[in-house]
Amino acid sequence: MTAPDRTTVAIVGGGPAGLMLAHLLRARGVDSVVLESRPRERVESRQRAGILEHGTVDALREVGADARMVESGMPHDGFAFHVHGERIHVDMQALTGRHVMIWAQTEVVKDLVALRLEQGEPLLFSAEVLAVDKVDGPLSRDGEALVRYRYDGAEHELRADVVVGVDGFHGVARRAIPDDAVRTYERVYPFSWLGILADAPPSSDELVYARHERGFALLSMRSPSVTRAYIQVPNDTDPSSWSDEAIWDELEVRTALGDGSFRLNRGPVTDKSVTPMRSFVAEPMRHGRLFLAGDAAHIVPPTGAKGLNLAVADVRVLAGAISSWVADGSQELLDAYSDTALRRVWRGEHFSWTMTTMLHRDPDADPFDDQLALSHLRLVAQSEAYRTAIAENYRGVPLGM
Repeated sequence: MTAPDRTTVAIVGGGPAGLMLAHLLRARGVDSVVLESRPRERVESRQRAGILEHGTVDALREVGADARMVESGMPHDGFAFHVHGERIHVDMQALTGRHVMIWAQTEVVKDLVALRLEQGEPLLFSAEVLAVDKVDGPLSRDGEALVRYRYDGAEHELRADVVVGVDGFHGVARRAIPDDAVRTYERVYPFSWLGILADAPPSSDELVYARHERGFALLSMRSPSVTRAYIQVPNDTDPSSWSDEAIWDELEVRTALGDGSFRLNRGPVTDKSVTPMRSFVAEPMRHGRLFLAGDAAHIVPPTGAKGLNLAVADVRVLAGAISSWVADGSQELLDAYSDTALRRVWRGEHFSWTMTTMLHRDPDADPFDDQLALSHLRLVAQSEAYRTAIAENYRGVPLGM
């Protein structure tokens, strides 16, 4: 593809949020260029999220990237907590009238990439963004913002009216904002997740979140024949230090029910990795002509299944704001973007923190914290009102909430 040098919106990052933004803008008649530093094969194979809120499903439907999801995705009406051998069920559909969709981020990205290329819209893989410049100052339609990038062996410049950074926590975009113009909040948790993909049918029709004296465990899925599962491990754990059999044995112990009724389906492990747990927010999510979204602005621990969904919510808000500005010059929605997005971001941060602290055990923590977590889980078991609140947050709150 020819290296473009002018666009209305330069999108730095071709993950699910950047691709979704490009499609939402196209649907509103706004042109964009997507620059992604990694090769296509890497983007389409990276194992990440797998639970889509109803708002994310709606966005895929809006841009026409939902056909395979409708055919092969797995709607989920609820999930379960296994707490020291007892089961607590949260029926989202009954409590809120909504469900979530199990559809892997890898599949979401494949569909968004294929659609973008089919439409012939600019999407450059292996395009390394070197710098984001000239984003200070007011918005204009003069293409004053500048993205410098390396592509196909040469350096190029892309001029744009607006730059959107969706290039992740370690990306270039956020570094273009002066340190004194952004405030950051961060929490690093004293544990990680050891995750596996396995050729094994899911052990449960719904996700299982387990709290055990030996630590957290999660049983999820990617398809009717592929299991995704995690166990809590110390930070800096080497995944190769755990044999496949040892991981399955630990999952068996941590997810077991006291009456012996729960059975774990085992199978060959095809992927193994360790995910650190952290919370991070940078605010505001805008500096002049530069707007941040997704992991470039915020990270949540995966316990609440919010990462991908918060990123898509960001770009849904941003697409409407940009298109309004392009259509009639109104900056009202763009000026409100950061505050609007951050309200939902902090709701997601709080929910993810709640799920994380409720379900994990820090071996070095005060026993007082363990008792608080167990009391919290008893409240979930005993109160329909509280289960409803958990279900509402899990399935996704409205934009701007």
